[in-house]
Order: sequence, then C-alpha cells, then structure tokens
Amino acid sequence: MSEALFPAPVLVVSDDDGFDRARSLPRSPESAAVARRLVRRALATWSLPDLVEGAVLVVTELVANAAVHARGATIQVTVARVAIGQVRVAVIDLDRTEPALRLAADDDERGRGLALVEAVSARWGVDPLRWGKRVWADLEAA
Repeated sequence: MSEALFPAPVLVVSDDDGFDRARSLPRSPESAAVARRLVRRALATWSLPDLVEGAVLVVTELVANAAVHARGATIQVTVARVAIGQVRVAVIDLDRTEPALRLAADDDERGRGLALVEAVSARWGVDPLRWGKRVWADLEAA
C-alpha cells in the first residue's frame, strides 16, 4: 500500500455535535509525542480532563506497538468522542497481524503494553481491515 492511504492530517466534524480527530504520522516511536498532543487537545475541547491520563497512556502504547510490529511508513491515530463522557482512541496500521495480550515475566523488558491498555480502558479490541487493522480502546469518564 502507498503512503496515500493516509492523507495529510485531517479534522472531521461528526454529525452528532461530537468531533473526530485523525492524524497520519510516520510509523516511528517519535510519533507518540504528536499523538499525545492530539489526544490532549481533543479531550480539552470536549471538557474531559479525567480521561487525559489514561488516553495518553493508551495512545502511547498503541503507537509504540505499531512502530515496532507493523509495516509501512505511516500510521493513523484517531480520537473520537463516541458518547457523552466516552472516547475511543485508535491506531490504524498496514499490518493485519493482530496484537495479543500476554503476561510478561518480572524480568521481561517488553510485553506489558496491552495489559496497560486493558487496565485503563473500559474495553479494547482490534478491527481487521482489508489492508491492515485498527487497534482501539474506549475510555469512559466516571
């Protein structure tokens, strides 16, 4: 697939007065910082400060996983308000291999990312796409 799959950064306004934010980024660990800013701005706009810490952790882990395990030069990060007090953070990449939750041993240096995502989110999952996958997590305000 070509880089044209993820066009320049976009802002999409949804029909239900909510907003979806999406940004195409290089598939690299450095993209996590840009993704965190995107999430922080969206949650500030939607007045959801209680979700910031968890959403930032989630997007950091999902971008890190894509940077290490996916293929292609780009990823797409999205944050969407799916209901009052609920957001979905997602990373789309060009690899169809689904991530698996695993239990890391105490001395493992890797393997805790999805466990962290599961711990801070209401639910998470993977949507297979024809050309890749979307890994997402829903966070809900208390």
